[in-house]
Amino acid sequence: MKSINPENFKVVDTIALANRPTNLFNEASDDDKENKLDKVQKKLSELQDVMYAHNRYGVLICLQGMDTSGKDSLIREVFKEFNPRGVVVHSFKTPNSTELEHDYLWRHYLALPEKGKFAVFNRTHYENVLVTRVHPEYILNENLPGIEEVTDITPQFWENRMEQINNFEKHITQNGTIVLKFYLHLSKEEQRERLLRRLEEEEHHWKFSAGDLKERERWDDYMKYYEEAINKTATINAPWYVVPADDKDMCRYIIAEIIWNEMQKYTDIKEPELDEKVKLNFSMYKEQLSKE
Repeated sequence: MKSINPENFKVVDTIALANRPTNLFNEASDDDKENKLDKVQKKLSELQDVMYAHNRYGVLICLQGMDTSGKDSLIREVFKEFNPRGVVVHSFKTPNSTELEHDYLWRHYLALPEKGKFAVFNRTHYENVLVTRVHPEYILNENLPGIEEVTDITPQFWENRMEQINNFEKHITQNGTIVLKFYLHLSKEEQRERLLRRLEEEEHHWKFSAGDLKERERWDDYMKYYEEAINKTATINAPWYVVPADDKDMCRYIIAEIIWNEMQKYTDIKEPELDEKVKLNFSMYKEQLSKE
């Protein structure tokens, strides 16, 4: 299997999604990709144990992508070696009545990872500049001052939201949250095939929603707004990675490798040293326990 350079997927300049591949044509077999992923899974699990003991950082993994891009299965496979207490997954649906009584970032603040833990956002705060741009009428549910109808939502409104998101991410990274953002770059043709499988294979019927087809009709709009959001919010402290998603196994491995690669930059993450007085008394503690 050809080596993967995580930096190749990082957004460092203005990008055009149409020029980014949706499939990394690597000659690796499925077994090879799974074996590579297994190795990274174990390393990440061990890292999380050390992070828990270190208790200084939390890690926020943000996953965005079109319907059927593989977010759910990716979470299951990449994080399955973790201690269940070390990772929490949040799937953000349409805001409920309580959430709508607060600003749009409120529910995301509440879901941030504790120190020593990973949190995975399956769909994220970026829905507020993606779905709401395709369907601006959703903004009316937020009951914002000065927004009475869709025509009140100006281009500056969206610019302000991008800035607010950048400020949100800057704030949390400065306070110990490591933020890594992934866009699962799926082709329209691959989505068509995956939706067809949901219709053709009985065990996947439950996954199908007629709403998926309605959103698919707005594909070009979504690509436009994804591209804009990524370009305006890719920062040094909260980077975006555009990962080819037509091959699920390869996508999972790439993202796991990127997370591992990024975490190696935090060289201060180490298990705390035991107090010297405690170490000196080890033999006494052993003797005490052996006499019980």
